[in-house]
Amino acid sequence: MSSRALRRLKGEQRAQAALQELELSDEERMKSDAHKLKNNTSNIFELIGDADGCTSDEEIAERGHEGAQLKKDYVKNEKSNKKKKKKKKASAENGKEVAAAEDDIDALLETLEKSKGLSHQNTDSNVSEHRPLLYVEHRNLNPETELKRFFGARAVLGDQRVKQRQRQFHRCTWMTVPKDTWPRFSRPGISMSLVESKDGLQHFTFEHNRDYQQVQFKFFDAVESMDPNNIVVLLQLNPFHIDSLLQLSDVCHMQDDQETARDLIEKALYCFECAFHPVFSLTSGICRLDYRRPENRAFYLALFKHVMFLEKRGCPRTALEYCKLILSLDPDNDPLCMLLLFDFLCLRCREYTTFIRLNEEWEVHRNLSQLPNFSFSVALSHYHLSQQEDISPEESQQLRQKADVLLQNALIMFPGALMPLLDLCTVQPDAAVSSHGFFGPKSQLGQLPALSELVFLYVGRCHSLWKDAGLMLWLEENVEKVLKRVDTQDPYVEECQNKRKLRYQSAPRNIHRHVMISEIKEATATLPLEVTTQPGMGFDPLPPLDSIMSYTRPERQNAGASNESTLSLFFRSLLPNFNMQGTEDGQEVARAGRELNQEVNRLMVAMRDMLANIQFREPQWEDNPDRDDEEWD
Repeated sequence: MSSRALRRLKGEQRAQAALQELELSDEERMKSDAHKLKNNTSNIFELIGDADGCTSDEEIAERGHEGAQLKKDYVKNEKSNKKKKKKKKASAENGKEVAAAEDDIDALLETLEKSKGLSHQNTDSNVSEHRPLLYVEHRNLNPETELKRFFGARAVLGDQRVKQRQRQFHRCTWMTVPKDTWPRFSRPGISMSLVESKDGLQHFTFEHNRDYQQVQFKFFDAVESMDPNNIVVLLQLNPFHIDSLLQLSDVCHMQDDQETARDLIEKALYCFECAFHPVFSLTSGICRLDYRRPENRAFYLALFKHVMFLEKRGCPRTALEYCKLILSLDPDNDPLCMLLLFDFLCLRCREYTTFIRLNEEWEVHRNLSQLPNFSFSVALSHYHLSQQEDISPEESQQLRQKADVLLQNALIMFPGALMPLLDLCTVQPDAAVSSHGFFGPKSQLGQLPALSELVFLYVGRCHSLWKDAGLMLWLEENVEKVLKRVDTQDPYVEECQNKRKLRYQSAPRNIHRHVMISEIKEATATLPLEVTTQPGMGFDPLPPLDSIMSYTRPERQNAGASNESTLSLFFRSLLPNFNMQGTEDGQEVARAGRELNQEVNRLMVAMRDMLANIQFREPQWEDNPDRDDEEWD
């Protein structure tokens, strides 16, 4: 029985009890009147005759008639009193039963209220234990749900309720809310099909029709022109072209127009959701999309950029839900390496148990402890759990001891993360720490490039989580313990040193892709040269080497030198040995294009280094008394 039905039953029973009390009060008043009448006139025939003893026959007859009537009333009252006594006993018994029933209902309602009065964190943790790890809730995909929780519905919605009747009709979607400023939606030519169902998983893919393919070819021409205005013109004709929306969003982001950039990403997600297959589900966790297909990559990238905007907007819980969504589309390969972002979002929205559960369940087959972000964030999660007030002192002490051990192991495994972390937190390290060989400059110089990429990615993203006085004291205590273990030649120190030499020879391609689209300057500076010299576009950064192409772009006819653009002539002036007209074979054209891109990238790197090394010096005039002061006038 629901709480609403129990409250209704309780109200009815209280109303019945009130009515019975009112009837009992009336019965008691009538009984008291009858007793008064009986006491005052014990013999009703005494009413015949007055005190003076002078009564006439008519008065005697009249009084006798009144006495007989009073006797009848008295007998009737006696009978009614006996019946009322029986009713009173029955009502008393019923009242006890009602009171017992009310007590039971009160106890049940109190139990329900206590269960509802628990904190959201405890409720979510109890429910999440029985759900899949990457379970996605529809209501958590809307950022307004998280904003209403902090600021209230009136502050978030504003005057939107007044304009609801004037709003034009849009399809109901989960990921985004269509805006009135958007153009009227018409299917741009994107659809989704079910490729296969295998081992309980459903594999889908997006598809482009012929009209959309022609727009895609025009988009490639607009990108090659290196003029954003051409993309704007293309979007005016095709307002829901996905790659144009993604590329123009990057342009607006570089120009610090964050609102327009976010609006373009939401428009792309709305277009994707309108093209979903009827069987495709965002929350089931069994739907897969192959990143090797170019049609699917745009959906991954749009979701990732949406996560970044949500986190900057102050909605980490919603961003975490989208992070789980991206991870559920291909958890085995993880093409965008969302595991490097998962810990940061969990700590931002205080989902400590969710992150610890992921680490425990995936450590066996994914070896997550080799990632610096997981090693440090697991220790940080245990520390925050130990500081909660709703746990016992014994449990708090156990969590604190476990957090100390995990943090010490993380510092021993990744010693090069300490000094950059303190530097970004504007904390001056102790002289004993900075001069020690384990945490000093030697630890950073000896790091392999792949490990440096992971370390600087974690430090650049998560350093804000450590800017707390209590955390810094906890970190300082464990750094001292680590130095003691190093000085005493703990075997674990040598074991971690051997692991660093073997595991981090080179980083996989998805980590490079994640660093490129994350735009964290500390990590971007550590990318290897073979990645930075490759041509990269915002709509498809670092594509997979084993891409599955469903259609190819037709070869363009080589135009004469007179028809070449200014930019091509500029490149030709820089690279006179390159000749597009002399290459008729398709493979030679592709090879020549790659050589051109490599030469341009090398030239840009050389120009950047040259500009960085330019130093302006003041002219030094010699003391020459014969020099005319006005000779330069």
